[in-house]
Amino acid sequence: MDTLTLSQADTRRLEKLAHEAGRTPKDILKHVLRDGFDATEYAIKAVKVRMQSVERVSHEDAMQQLDNLIEHHARNEKQAA
Repeated sequence: MDTLTLSQADTRRLEKLAHEAGRTPKDILKHVLRDGFDATEYAIKAVKVRMQSVERVSHEDAMQQLDNLIEHHARNEKQAA
């Protein structure tokens, strides 16, 4: 298996992202490898802003939105077939 070596700067960047996200560096590394540092930083900041805003969605509303999304995609799949 290949090993990955990060520079000291990237290691610090990864640790900072992990701290901001409340995750381990290993958890965040998966996202960094998939999306890159910039996209991962943007996503973490966007989530933090959303969480700090007063715009909260109840569990019931979130589940309804998810059900609607699944139903919408299911209809689109049937139409495409």
